[in-house]
Amino acid sequence: MALPTPPKLVLDEFIATALSATPAELHPFFEDFKKLYTRKLWHQLTQKLFQFFDTPLARPYRVDVFERFVRDFEGKLNQLRLAEMGVKVARDIDNPQVHLTFLTALLSRIDTSKSPEAHVLLLASIAHAKLLYGDLEGTKADMDAAWKILDTLESVENGVNAAYYGVGADYYKAKAEYAPYYRNSLLYLACVDVERDMVPEERVLRAHDLSISAFLGDTIYNFGELLMHPILDSLNGTQHEWIKKLLFTFNEGNIGKFEALAPLFPKEPILQENYAFLRQKICLMALIESVFRRQANNRTMSFQTIAEETRLPVNEVEHLVMKALSLKLIKGSLDQVDQKALITWVQPRVLPREQIGGLAKRLEEWVDKLGQVEERIAPEVLAQGAI
Repeated sequence: MALPTPPKLVLDEFIATALSATPAELHPFFEDFKKLYTRKLWHQLTQKLFQFFDTPLARPYRVDVFERFVRDFEGKLNQLRLAEMGVKVARDIDNPQVHLTFLTALLSRIDTSKSPEAHVLLLASIAHAKLLYGDLEGTKADMDAAWKILDTLESVENGVNAAYYGVGADYYKAKAEYAPYYRNSLLYLACVDVERDMVPEERVLRAHDLSISAFLGDTIYNFGELLMHPILDSLNGTQHEWIKKLLFTFNEGNIGKFEALAPLFPKEPILQENYAFLRQKICLMALIESVFRRQANNRTMSFQTIAEETRLPVNEVEHLVMKALSLKLIKGSLDQVDQKALITWVQPRVLPREQIGGLAKRLEEWVDKLGQVEERIAPEVLAQGAI
């Protein structure tokens, strides 16, 4: 398919118009544009264009420069850098239809086989625009199309991954699907520099939303990855600081602390509305933590012990253990006659420092036991060798 012919550029006319229409502070950019274009130094011109597009004073002129100037030689540029420019410029287009048309037209001019990353970046940006304009179905269709390409690539620039996982997180937030939001949001954060790429308000909002999704996600029972992420520090000193404490409380499976923080739930109505679910979740976390703390050869627990660990009546313990088994948080079996749970496996966890310390202590104890065994059998081995 033939690509659309770019508008004809008359360089001197474009530069003269730009110099007369823009503030004097921007004039050096246009003078450099002319020199670099004339000498066909496309890489250097790309760098200069990014400097221009990142200059706040240039914002009212970005779309015009892209459409009247960059379009003339866009085929000579690195296509991913071109797509990044286009995404940056599109943010200045307020009209929803014009915004989408601009990005879609640019996408049609990208050769997917030569630059799949540029294609993914534009698809993700189009999906995000559709999400902002309320087209959830269109957003999901573009996300799926982007993933089909992304899934085939061995190495991808962080900016491309960030665009994909960023729109994924926003989509699942709009759908109130907590576990997919949590997963996509953490993947997004892995692709950006939190301090450089996010303003403080964004960091607080992201940390807040991640915390809420961790609490309400029905498959999320390990908060370690979030607890170790610096994004959580943005809650310090804010009205949401207690939510950070609640996260650590869940990860510890500490029901006493949970009950102490419960009076604050009305500050977050969605937590108050889901109190029964959260109460069950903290009991499951308490069970997991109790099993995790035990030696692998000491994981047969009586219903009475579990009741004490989870602060549940004994007659509710069986249901709790069955729930943990069905969620694959633990593996094992129940002995209803003797009222015992034999637990053979507990879900691997991302551990904060305190729990890593506990694990290290258990390893030291194990090494000591091995040493004691060695001391006991060494004389026998030596005696047998002498014979």
